Amino acid sequence: MKKIEAIIQPYRLDDVKAALHGIGIEGMTVTDVRGHGKQKGHTETYRGNEYKVDLLPKVKLDLVVPDSQARRVVETIANTARSGKIGDGKIFVTTVEEAVRIRNGDEGEGAL
Repeated sequence: MKKIEAIIQPYRLDDVKAALHGIGIEGMTVTDVRGHGKQKGHTETYRGNEYKVDLLPKVKLDLVVPDSQARRVVETIANTARSGKIGDGKIFVTTVEEAVRIRNGDEGEGAL
């Protein structure tokens, strides 16, 4: 099993969710997060005062999928979330050794 963590622009969330549902992925956790990469934020002016915004709003998706679906899920997220501009996000893939469904004790891929 693979855990896929994707950090994307908030306005891309609905499109990414729809694309994932389209390939049969139903389970995911979505978290509002803030951060920055190479762009290091930007400056804004509010009521005449300039200030630096260095932690930008992002959305983090966490999914655990069978190994056989991981590549397709990564490609779907990347293709759907891509605008071609700086700050589109990142995707991280790690191996999951075990999963257990709390409700009934299902283990492994059966718990997904």
